[in-house]
Amino acid sequence: MSTPEVTPSLPAAAPTVTPEMKQAALKMAVEARLKAAASWFYWIAALSLINTIVVMAGGKVRFIIGMGITEIVDALAKQAGGIGLAAGLVINVFVAAVCAGFGVLGMRRKTWALWLGMALYSLDGLLLVLFQDWLSVAFHGYALYRIYQGLPAIKLLEKLEPKATPGVISSSSPMG
Repeated sequence: MSTPEVTPSLPAAAPTVTPEMKQAALKMAVEARLKAAASWFYWIAALSLINTIVVMAGGKVRFIIGMGITEIVDALAKQAGGIGLAAGLVINVFVAAVCAGFGVLGMRRKTWALWLGMALYSLDGLLLVLFQDWLSVAFHGYALYRIYQGLPAIKLLEKLEPKATPGVISSSSPMG
């Protein structure tokens, strides 16, 4: 019995990378950068609420990424007791919702939302300077730097996406 001959196969040709593919890959990378930047607002909001719950439960541990304003509300609410705790929770949920809203709007490429959110978070950092909470101040600075990276991403995404011209039917339309 003879052994079948094995013929070596030639390596498959490398796929051709078109300019459209390169642009799509760039767009996906820039969208990921924007998402990473805007997501910081979600983390800040969530960890601020966790800090509130820990304080109201009598705990002493907190996240440095949280907001200074919620710490002030927590202290006042705890001092007031009873209804003050409930009011403090409602206020902090509202503050966290506003913060998360900046993240949502940032994801929708609203530069004003990133700027306003950064401005308010900067003011929040100044509260922490008053309390000499230097680790939280430093973390505020780092978070602001990461959020800021979303601004050039929005500009680049606007350049990468062609603007529709009113009244012009593109060749890719069913009519064209």
